[in-house]
Amino acid sequence: MPREKARPPFRWRLWLTVFAWCAIFVSSAVAARHAHRYVLRDPQFMLSSEDRNALTLQGVTYAARAKLLRVFAGDYGRSIFAVPLDERRRRLLAVDWVEDATVSRIWPNRLLVRITERQPVAFVSLPLHGGSGSAARFLLVDAQGVLLDPPLRAQFAFPVLTGLTDDQTDPERRVRVRAMQSLMDDLGPAGQNISEIDAAAPDDLTVVAQVEGRPLELKLGDGNYARRLQNFLLHYPEIRKRAANVTTFDLRLDDRIVTAKEQSNQP
Repeated sequence: MPREKARPPFRWRLWLTVFAWCAIFVSSAVAARHAHRYVLRDPQFMLSSEDRNALTLQGVTYAARAKLLRVFAGDYGRSIFAVPLDERRRRLLAVDWVEDATVSRIWPNRLLVRITERQPVAFVSLPLHGGSGSAARFLLVDAQGVLLDPPLRAQFAFPVLTGLTDDQTDPERRVRVRAMQSLMDDLGPAGQNISEIDAAAPDDLTVVAQVEGRPLELKLGDGNYARRLQNFLLHYPEIRKRAANVTTFDLRLDDRIVTAKEQSNQP
């Protein structure tokens, strides 16, 4: 007669281990669910509109606080753990003057908002829509080419940057802003006498400088700004004697200074 095969022994230890892990998993899931309900419903985690410290804004100087607070208007009376932080950050970035923002939960019932504001570098003169003549509105622009409304009761000592428009993209304006910054960095202290910079052509800059109490238009081109300006200032007393009424000068040739009158006479 054929021999019966021996049955393998029942693996009690293996099944007990599997059962233990299943029990741990289920109990952990139930505990997590209860904890989630607890932090969403318990009053101690609620963002209260009656608590002045419930929502703290840091780093705000020029951005409108009312607009920033409005982002969280629907969160009062709810648990801070129900606040979608990424979505709130996205809405904060849409507020004027806000360059970056972070939103943090502070146990048990507070929110902390840190704002990094944009830093303006120049004024921008833009024509009024539908306006006539020389009507213009003045805005500010930061290093990224973003246009900013001037805040109330704030004073800035910046030159006016022309050659920027509403129709340009931020990257297009950024190229012109960086050309202006390169010029101002090269001029150093001499840049304090520059009141206006035309960057319509970023590689062919023109400035308005106060020289001996007179506003002069100086074409500086695409480089050697400090050397060209210093050379002009050195020779200007003599130039003024010969061309007292001339207010526009071309300094783009390093070995000569050309007046507007001389340019008009060239073929």
